Amino acid sequence: MTLKADLFWSFRSPYSYLGAKQYREIAGEYDVEITVRPVYPIAIRNPEFFAKANPLWIPYLIKDCLRIAEYRELPFALPSPDPIVQDLQTRAISDDQPYIFWLTRLGVEAARRGNALQFIENVSSMVWGGVKDWDKGNHLAEAASSAGLDLKSMQEAIDGNEEEIDAEVFANQDALETAGHWGVPCLVVEGEPFFGQDRIDMALWRMKQLGLEARS
Repeated sequence: MTLKADLFWSFRSPYSYLGAKQYREIAGEYDVEITVRPVYPIAIRNPEFFAKANPLWIPYLIKDCLRIAEYRELPFALPSPDPIVQDLQTRAISDDQPYIFWLTRLGVEAARRGNALQFIENVSSMVWGGVKDWDKGNHLAEAASSAGLDLKSMQEAIDGNEEEIDAEVFANQDALETAGHWGVPCLVVEGEPFFGQDRIDMALWRMKQLGLEARS
């Protein structure tokens, strides 16, 4: 039987980007159906998070992501523009957020249409991989097309249905907490959460214990 797992995901999470290729490769190599469940980043769910965080956290985060990217031979750069509009000096989150709701809703629509794993990998590779002005031109359309999706059709399906899509995002956030975590990326297998790109190998180990087999 095909094993099923849920992948809780945020486009603002650099760790989500750094694990994207592995999640997709696992789904391609093994008989597992990974359902992508986009959530809003912690900056939206809890805007006070950054104000309370240790001041060493962001510098360490950047250093760690650069190290992981080098280890995995992936490009990495701070996004331009950042999916979350935030003053990195004061850590204040802006009330005006033109990117993250747009991206997250596209992620939900991609999940509804299939091949969301390729879509989120493509988009996050632009956002965190050094593509400047990823929000302009044909960048997102090409990312969708490479995943077998049509950006224009996706946007048309979203327009006028934002409340319904947001309700699905909120349900994903509730499901993540029910599974026992709050952060992303988080792969949930049989109710067991595996948080972080550094737990992907362990998640694969558990799935093999549950009978996961390679695709024929």
